[in-house]
Amino acid sequence: MAGDSGLQLYQLVPPEGLKIVLVLFLSFLVGLEREEHKAAAEHYAFGGVRTFPLIGLLGYSLAFLSGPQLLPFTLGLAVVAAFLWLSYRHKLATAATAGVTSEMSGLTIYVVGALVFHEQFWIATTLSVASMLLLELKVGLESLTKLIAPDEILTFTKFLLLSAVILPVLPNKEFGPFQINPFKTWLVVVAVSAVSYGSYVLQGVTKGHGGVILTALLGGAYSSTVTTVALARRASREQHCHLFAGGTLMASGVMYLRLIALVGLFNRDLMAILAPSFAVLALSAAGGGWLWTRLPDPDAGEVKREYEPRNPLELRAAFLFALLFLAMLVATRLAAVFLGKAGVYALGAVMGVADVDPFLMGMTQSAGTVTPLSVAAAGILIAAASNNVAKGIYAYMLADRQTGRQSLVLLVALAVLGLTPLVWLAR
Repeated sequence: MAGDSGLQLYQLVPPEGLKIVLVLFLSFLVGLEREEHKAAAEHYAFGGVRTFPLIGLLGYSLAFLSGPQLLPFTLGLAVVAAFLWLSYRHKLATAATAGVTSEMSGLTIYVVGALVFHEQFWIATTLSVASMLLLELKVGLESLTKLIAPDEILTFTKFLLLSAVILPVLPNKEFGPFQINPFKTWLVVVAVSAVSYGSYVLQGVTKGHGGVILTALLGGAYSSTVTTVALARRASREQHCHLFAGGTLMASGVMYLRLIALVGLFNRDLMAILAPSFAVLALSAAGGGWLWTRLPDPDAGEVKREYEPRNPLELRAAFLFALLFLAMLVATRLAAVFLGKAGVYALGAVMGVADVDPFLMGMTQSAGTVTPLSVAAAGILIAAASNNVAKGIYAYMLADRQTGRQSLVLLVALAVLGLTPLVWLAR
């Protein structure tokens, strides 16, 4: 019976009345937050639990009267803005420092009233809630300026330039005899940059809170080669051979997870072939490296984190990677057509010494078309193994003798283990 009475009451209330109630509710919430701010302020502050509902009702009313015409509503917005400007001018005259957030919130509530009239309830509610959050979290948001360095903002802007500005305008179709797709080419650049940038951000967030093991894990997702060089140089100054050699092995283990993630973004069939082997290699290297770090070193003193990653989003590096990827795409197609699988394997071994990513991404584009899936998977395994051997040599040359020897042995062992899946791929 109570439910039937509530339904009858709901049917008696006109639809416009419910909209007005919603406008009052949303604007009252923002006004309540501003009322608390006004009570804590030592100088003049605009608006509260009465002013904001009035502004919301004004926006709703003018939207109702305007109908499909925007001119009356726009003139009303200009009048409200003029009053808010007078409020802000008075605030500047009475306070040494004055913000404009309250006045801008008033304009937002005016628009919210119009949105409710046009039955854009979700947008109106979202704007109101977002306004409250922005107003309430003032201290926390402003403190971000102390935590985020200006160059980090520039780095994020570069990532947006690569992904949100350049990528959408590139044509998504093939050109020329090698079927070069500009959109897919740049999508590869964005994908590799996103993985590296994500690890770079995590390393920045954990700065000063992690040791060699955390550096190895995050660095492996960013660049296992760069991490190996950094750890080797640190090891030459400290007597922790097991710790740094094990960390180097762990970084290469994470590399396999990074590679399978990149492959999965562009070629699911190729990922299905490589995923089991790469998962075993990643777990073996990460687990074995961690056990190796647990072995006692002659000097058990505390090791502080020193490794700082480079900015992974240099625009010059992004364009260079795009050119390398195109070169690898052309080279793999030529090798597959004229040299067969032996040419693909040789190219993978050579490219693994420098940078495995361009070859890997080239294989994701040609696998299943020009290059058989099994041949592409074998080529990637060879490139990864070649890269591990190269990192072992870097560690041997840059670290102290004992750490360099251990790193070389561990990484060569990982390279040999990484080639074992070739036994059944070659069948």
